[in-house]
Amino acid sequence: MRSLCVSVVVLQLLGACLCQFPRPCANSEGLRTKECCPVWDGDGSACGALSGRGFCTEVEVSDEPHGPQYPHSGIDDRERWPLAFFNRTCRCAGNYGGFNCGECRFGYWGANCAEYRESVRRNILTLSTSEQQKFISYLNLAKNTISRDYVISTATRAEMGENGENPMFSDINTYDLFVWMHYYVSRDALLGGPGNVWTDIDFAHESAAFLPWHRVYLLHWENEIRKLTGDFNFTIPYWDWRDAQTCEVICTQPDEYNSREALCNATEEGPLLRNPGNHDTNRVSRLPTTADVDFTVGLPLYETGPMDRFASTVTGMAVPGQSTMHNALHIFMNGSMSSVQGSANDPIFLLHHAFIDSIYERWLRTHQPLRTNYPRANAPIGHNDGYYMVPFLPLYRNGEYFLSNKVLGYEYAYLLDPGQRFVQEFLTPYLEQAEQIWQWLLGAGILGALIATVAAALVIAARRKWKRNQRRKRASSYGERQPLLHSSSEDGSASYQTTL
Repeated sequence: MRSLCVSVVVLQLLGACLCQFPRPCANSEGLRTKECCPVWDGDGSACGALSGRGFCTEVEVSDEPHGPQYPHSGIDDRERWPLAFFNRTCRCAGNYGGFNCGECRFGYWGANCAEYRESVRRNILTLSTSEQQKFISYLNLAKNTISRDYVISTATRAEMGENGENPMFSDINTYDLFVWMHYYVSRDALLGGPGNVWTDIDFAHESAAFLPWHRVYLLHWENEIRKLTGDFNFTIPYWDWRDAQTCEVICTQPDEYNSREALCNATEEGPLLRNPGNHDTNRVSRLPTTADVDFTVGLPLYETGPMDRFASTVTGMAVPGQSTMHNALHIFMNGSMSSVQGSANDPIFLLHHAFIDSIYERWLRTHQPLRTNYPRANAPIGHNDGYYMVPFLPLYRNGEYFLSNKVLGYEYAYLLDPGQRFVQEFLTPYLEQAEQIWQWLLGAGILGALIATVAAALVIAARRKWKRNQRRKRASSYGERQPLLHSSSEDGSASYQTTL
């Protein structure tokens, strides 16, 4: 397999941006008023209200009880998200989206967000060399570009002051923004005092929200790369592969943060680690097979408690003491991917989770569940239907993404019908490669045409000369010895009679 790595960059920890905190809201004013309703530049109004794109409104969080796994209340900023920071945000109308309603919701395009478009995620192993190189270059660009729209918090809300007089936010590059988000949603709860944490908490793993949360995460990833590169046809490839060069990582030392009672501040912490195959074989005896995936897709219930449900099985927790399905690959990579909070540092994380999302899609299409099949109450904290996903702004409820990706504007190449799949996985790569070299092909065609024209002209000229020579030879060999018409000038008259 071809290697993939993201280049090293030194972070500038200045004040303010992340898909968690929109830059216009990450300041004392935003914290004091608890309002995050940024102005849309298109009409100069908050949430684009003058253009009918959205409006600023109170955040209504779900009051449904969560499960007993987290017995605390009011000590973690992620509880009842996002009320610790904001209680008023933009609510977008129609197909508009974004934290200020200045963008389109997933799957829609155009100035008025009226155009539905379906993008196709393809197997990375079917991408041409140039396509793989483009994907790597995009990740490199993301690693080296400070996020324009978002910042991360480097402290808890309490540490920022009751009225937000001490805002503690930091710039971060686009790639590490998503690494930080994955760390933040899964980190331990700080109970007060060094090392005093609650570990049985995760707002995006090991329960019902695992699949919807990562679906939204990947969609945001694609959206940010498209905005960064201007390539609005970009999609995250799926599948997994091995080998990579060294690159810097962040947020990989949860024990260190807990001992200091602090959040990860996105400082570089060393090289990306991989040692695939040299893992604990007692936990992962082998990687999942086609039969494993088919069995999982066939499970009829989503997540209602026992571990023999689809969500628990695809996560990899169905067998006690074993890591299967999703978890198996994380353990198999035996490095940065094996730590939940730091796993998003590895680009393989994106490829792996795109494939897991495709399994989720297969299950949705197979069983076509109603939204009522998603747990409304008593799931672990953060996983109920009505809970807003941590740490996203704009806000998304878990149950809103318990639906097919067809609604969200993307598809997987291997789930297409055979004809469409042939076009996407075999014909499209060749056409795209030809598009990359069309100028060379055009130049070669023009040069070939010129050479052919010159050669044809030379052949025609040579043939004409040969024919003239042949006619001259025939004329000299068979010409008349005495003319048939004879004119006489002696008698001053012209004679038209032949001479015998």
